[in-house]
Amino acid sequence: MGLFDAIGIAGTGMTVNRKWLDAVSDNLANANNATSTAEEAFRARYVIAAESPDGKGVQVGGIVLGDAEGRMVQEPDHPLADAQGYVRYPEIDMSSQMTQLIMAQRAYQANAAVVDRARMTYEAALQIGRS
Repeated sequence: MGLFDAIGIAGTGMTVNRKWLDAVSDNLANANNATSTAEEAFRARYVIAAESPDGKGVQVGGIVLGDAEGRMVQEPDHPLADAQGYVRYPEIDMSSQMTQLIMAQRAYQANAAVVDRARMTYEAALQIGRS
């Protein structure tokens, strides 16, 4: 492991965590979007993390989309309701998404702390070298 590998590895983690936070916030923002039964529901996004090709860190390995079927809800007064009074909502579990949000946020904070501590260690090593 090289001198600045800790910062680089933690930086890759921060990038994946940011993408994860973006996906969760997108899911939460669209959780209550209704569509007509003839259209697809909003498809939740799930980030897949994978080891980076050089073996030093992590990267976004892909994005998995949720079910386009969603869930049918009877709301006869809704402007998008079909003849039977149904509209389609995304299949997004708010409690699961909030849990994912907290996990992604804590992982981002942990990686940011690694970057900060590595920086402080490198600065201390430079001060020793100057003495």
